[in-house]
Amino acid sequence: MSNHNGLGDKVKGGVSKAKGEVKDQVGNATNNQSLQAEGKVDKAKGEVQQKVGEAKDKH
Repeated sequence: MSNHNGLGDKVKGGVSKAKGEVKDQVGNATNNQSLQAEGKVDKAKGEVQQKVGEAKDKH
């Protein structure tokens, strides 16, 4: 097991969520539904990554 535990997953999750939020907002502002949907997917992916990191920290 690595010394970082779930930190890497939590960081990746935060980055994905931030990237997703930007895409979602830009898609909303430009009426680009495809970009907006992509942002929502990135945010969901980030949530999962963060949960994985938190689970790793518990063990």
